[in-house]
Amino acid sequence: RQGGGVSGLEIALWDLAGKAYGVPIYQMLGGKFRDSIRMYCDTEIVGKDTGTAMGNALKKRMEAGFTFLKMDLGIGQIINEPGALSAPLGFLEEMRAKSRNRYNQNFNEMSDEQIRDIANRHYDIYNIPHPFTGIHVTEKGLDLLEQYVADVRAVIGYQVPLAVDHFGHIGLEDCIKLGRRVEKFNLAWMEDMIPWQYTEQYAKLSRAVTTPICTGEDIYLKENFRPLLQAGGVSVIHPDVLTTGGILETKKIGDMAQDYGVAMAIHMAESPIACLAAAHVAAATENFLALEYHSCEVEWWDDIIISSRLPKKLVQNGFITMTDAPGLGIDDLNDDVLAEHLHPDIKGLWEPTDNWNKFYSNDRLWS
Repeated sequence: RQGGGVSGLEIALWDLAGKAYGVPIYQMLGGKFRDSIRMYCDTEIVGKDTGTAMGNALKKRMEAGFTFLKMDLGIGQIINEPGALSAPLGFLEEMRAKSRNRYNQNFNEMSDEQIRDIANRHYDIYNIPHPFTGIHVTEKGLDLLEQYVADVRAVIGYQVPLAVDHFGHIGLEDCIKLGRRVEKFNLAWMEDMIPWQYTEQYAKLSRAVTTPICTGEDIYLKENFRPLLQAGGVSVIHPDVLTTGGILETKKIGDMAQDYGVAMAIHMAESPIACLAAAHVAAATENFLALEYHSCEVEWWDDIIISSRLPKKLVQNGFITMTDAPGLGIDDLNDDVLAEHLHPDIKGLWEPTDNWNKFYSNDRLWS
């Protein structure tokens, strides 16, 4: 995320300030509105190709104490179903081929130039903004996606909040069609349906459906949230502390959203460091709704940090309990754990940055 560098430094400075004064960060933000932070559990689609399978996975989240859920719902689930999507002939096949080239082959025998070309071709086709892809969902596709949500709700019931994300690069009109199909399932929000920069399209989308509309994980600085709020394009904002500019900027964003009657959920698919930073913002922001959690299956996630004041497991029964530990509450990082779980292509921990020159990030500014 392009705001990651400055956001990381800002969070580190808040941690140092809190340790210097001996107070938790939320206290320096004005105090806390809550003692515990509700976590919403995001559950990816891999291995859950039916609504019943996803429902069973979400049911396990509920049994673990989570009171708020999210899942994927989009064209990725129906791209291999004949007649579910329409697009310029050959375009979907080209997307699949470039994805196979990018992820399903051995690069050991290739030159840096060949690897770069494959990465660039994949990047180009998957970074076409939604209105320009020409991908449309057919009635059959809408039927399949509607049935998927129906099957999920049949397992988990209708009382628990369920948000949906990862719709794919489809235009505004198809987003409206899909949104109207799934309104009956009492969804908590529909997330990042189109790039956040299209303010007027978000306003049209919000007026066309009754499910709350949510975006914000890619937006840097408070000023860039304001047009969406002024236009009535969102009912929920979704900033990420590692994108917005850090802790104070996220707090400002939440406070601004409250003036428009908009709730703030917080995006977080990151380490315990960013998670705690987000938790302090959540504690100090009145209109906070829920904080994302993506690491249920990562057994060593909590072991990344060392703390004498925080519980060994940060997320318990679907909540993080705030403490009075100074700063973020972290004493140190566990280098042994980090080294054990490095990507195999990375040779060592805390290597010089030249080693990163061959790695490519997703530089697009929207989801």
